Amino acid sequence: MRLALKTASYSAMHFVVAVAVTYAVTQDWRAALAVGLIEPAAQTVAFLAHDRLWARLERRPGLIR
Repeated sequence: MRLALKTASYSAMHFVVAVAVTYAVTQDWRAALAVGLIEPAAQTVAFLAHDRLWARLERRPGLIR
């Protein structure tokens, strides 16, 4: 339960930061909301690829300790 709440709060914070930064740069709420919705999804896919790469590197002896 704690992990689910922590994940949800992090997702909400991520959304708010993405919207706030985009709005600060563009002064456009539509663009800010679009980025706020799209960027976390793209970040999730990027994290999955990053995690798989690290898993492959960790399987190679002597490469990562």
